[in-house]
Amino acid sequence: MTINKKLKPTESELEILAILWDKEKATVREVHEELSKNKDSGYTTTLKLLQIMFEKGLVTRDDSNKTHIYEAAVTRQKTQKQFLDKMINTLFSGSSTQLVLQALGNQKASKGELQEIQKYLDNLKK
Repeated sequence: MTINKKLKPTESELEILAILWDKEKATVREVHEELSKNKDSGYTTTLKLLQIMFEKGLVTRDDSNKTHIYEAAVTRQKTQKQFLDKMINTLFSGSSTQLVLQALGNQKASKGELQEIQKYLDNLKK
């Protein structure tokens, strides 16, 4: 199965991917239990979403046992980059500066986060 690198996961698929990124591998039941902590979701809905994600190439499935084990086929970093690139281009007219200013203006950054940002900026200047 080939993975479509430009495929953008839906919001529900992103929630499932986040669980798989954290757990690395999980059964439908494990994914469903995690999803149920934050929203009302049926087991069969979770199963169907994972089947669709498998068909799209977003997850892989080990079906060598009775219980299928799912794993993310796309990385968190690539998915973040894909969504961020789209957001910068559409919402911020291609300006990453505007994105950063908006993000820092809307969210209170901790002292540690600000130090990390400053360190990154210092490295860019070199």
